[in-house]
Amino acid sequence: MKKSDLIENCTGVVLAGGENSRMPVLKGFIEVGGKKIIERNLKILRRLFPQVMLVTNQPELYLYPGVTLLGDVYDTRGPMTGVLTALLNSPCEWVFVSACDMPFINPGLIRFMAGQRYNPSCLSMLNEKMRKDITLSPKLDIYDVVVPVINHRAEPLFAFYSKRVLKSLERFILAGKKGIKYFLLNQNNRVKYITSDEINDKDPGARSFINLNTPDDIELYLSPGDKLKFNRSVKELKRMSS
Repeated sequence: MKKSDLIENCTGVVLAGGENSRMPVLKGFIEVGGKKIIERNLKILRRLFPQVMLVTNQPELYLYPGVTLLGDVYDTRGPMTGVLTALLNSPCEWVFVSACDMPFINPGLIRFMAGQRYNPSCLSMLNEKMRKDITLSPKLDIYDVVVPVINHRAEPLFAFYSKRVLKSLERFILAGKKGIKYFLLNQNNRVKYITSDEINDKDPGARSFINLNTPDDIELYLSPGDKLKFNRSVKELKRMSS
């Protein structure tokens, strides 16, 4: 992969800290198309970003992919803490976060969203900087968050976050609030929302936003072969625990 093909100034992050209460096996380890979801997603992120990290409070389970592992900076479970942890540890200005239970994330959609971090006038100036040695103003109109909207609902666990939200995000968490969607609505962040039409243009059917949260989701979204593997793994887990 050429360095020029990578999304600039951004770290790719997988959040693997969910409770997993409704699924009998670890969601990130469910096999889809012959590979575990966590492996599929890390492979895609490695092709898109110069750095890739994984946020988890069970690091012993994720040593084998050879990716940088991070534990939550606060003992407050939830995806907001995972996003904060990623932002604090990223060497880049931006992070792209995705959940470990999303088996069909689309790299084309991620690239499109990356380009939406800047408004058109800002993007024009950035392109000019690439051609000439000019200095950009620190007051450039750059968004703080880029988040998709599907069926009138924001999808904050498939989104870009800038370090400019660090302070407000930390205050939100320390105040005992946990919902990222409420954070986006109630903070004075410059949020760029990606519309359903834009999403479907890059990812027909919006399959990037399929989550495997319950066994019913396995039945609904996976192939017959993957369903069979899942059922076998559940049976083996029950046998070992009996």
